[in-house]
Amino acid sequence: MAGGTRAGIVVAMSIDPRVDIGHVHLKVSDIDRALAFWRDVLGFEEQARYGDQAVFLSAGGYHHHIGLNTWESKGGSPPPRGTTGLFHVAVRFPDRKTLAEAVKRVLEAGVALQGASDHGVSEAIYLADPDGNGVELYCDRSQEEWPRTSDGRLGMFTRPLDLTALLSEAG
Repeated sequence: MAGGTRAGIVVAMSIDPRVDIGHVHLKVSDIDRALAFWRDVLGFEEQARYGDQAVFLSAGGYHHHIGLNTWESKGGSPPPRGTTGLFHVAVRFPDRKTLAEAVKRVLEAGVALQGASDHGVSEAIYLADPDGNGVELYCDRSQEEWPRTSDGRLGMFTRPLDLTALLSEAG
């Protein structure tokens, strides 16, 4: 993208396509309660822990995909609705079967789902962790399946996801 301005912001160029999001660090009120969700329900592996102040979790032995800390939030409450902050953290699963297995574990743990959507490019389940942080569990469809408009642009949408059909794929 050539340099220019957009809504008063100077735009120099597009970000390098190799860039990705390395990790998310969430403020929580209680480390053990947060671990009961992120580790014990979702299955992230604990990599390092600093007492009751911080813990680092990952998939596959990476140093951390999720950081949880109580540095500014120990014993705190979730932010009130109508304020700015994180909308959700999205956890991408490699395929529909592993997403279904994760959703099955979530439901078996008694965690309430807040939504289930088909976005054309992906299938997504929405819920909250014990501190009220939004969590999206999703898997992408192959790029060849992504909906496109008549001019070739991405044609994402939001439609109800057939949760029964998804769960039927869980092992």
